[in-house]
Amino acid sequence: MISVPPWFLITPHSWSHKMTAPLIEILAIGNELLAGDVLDTNSHWLCRQLAGRGARVSRMATLPDDMPTIGEALLAALSRSPALIVTCGGLGPTADDLTVVAQAAALGRALAENPTAFAMVRDFYATLFRHGEVTTPAMTPARAKMAVLPADAEPLPNSMGAAPGVLMIEGETLIAALPGVPAEMKAIFEESLWPRVAARFGGQAYAERVIQTNCWDESIMAPAVDAVAARHPRVYVKSRAQVYGGGLADFVTLATRGGSSTEACALLDATEADLRTALRKVNVEILSVEGRS
Repeated sequence: MISVPPWFLITPHSWSHKMTAPLIEILAIGNELLAGDVLDTNSHWLCRQLAGRGARVSRMATLPDDMPTIGEALLAALSRSPALIVTCGGLGPTADDLTVVAQAAALGRALAENPTAFAMVRDFYATLFRHGEVTTPAMTPARAKMAVLPADAEPLPNSMGAAPGVLMIEGETLIAALPGVPAEMKAIFEESLWPRVAARFGGQAYAERVIQTNCWDESIMAPAVDAVAARHPRVYVKSRAQVYGGGLADFVTLATRGGSSTEACALLDATEADLRTALRKVNVEILSVEGRS
């Protein structure tokens, strides 16, 4: 099993000029995503999960099932030294599932059948066979393909499917390859991946509020919002227009991180109070506030 390096347990350093959190990059892989046949809900789900657990996704990319492209994107991400790179897709039994092969080639690692991964895949198909869901429990070449991993990789158990996730360390970055099937991706993230990386993100609490206003012209709010943002540098303050009900409405998002939930919420309380005062001066009313922490 891969041991998490000591630096990964250190309190996070800067995230941006406004918030602190370890940086994460997501690579969504699949021709079907780029063709518009499948909506990439995985990246959206991961962003919300990671933000809520004290991390920050700094970059996302959508890639085809192409070895050179996947390898180039992985190396480019590594050059920015994020704490974690998460890939989604390309771990299955078919010839176009190329993520593991591409990663191994880019990192200069040999590929070999991993005994632990082999047992995971074998046991999954044995269970399906007992339930009458497949005609044979045999480890066919296509099934065995999912147990071939790069050197020094750790297979991550997948309670919802056949393909194990893959965890590697490259320099000071963890690389986690997850399946593209949403149920499998979520299961591996929550049950296998997050327990291994939680200590890295555990020192931060995230809080967010989305404030709906009665304004429909963002330019009216802009000076007030910008002034509030300048007065509260630890809080991310962003206005955006959105279709709401029968027409447009302007929303303001407040988000921050602190050493505790109490600290994060106190930062938002102060910023929200300042925002209310600033918006009243430009005749903008706050209609509702929704939050998560």
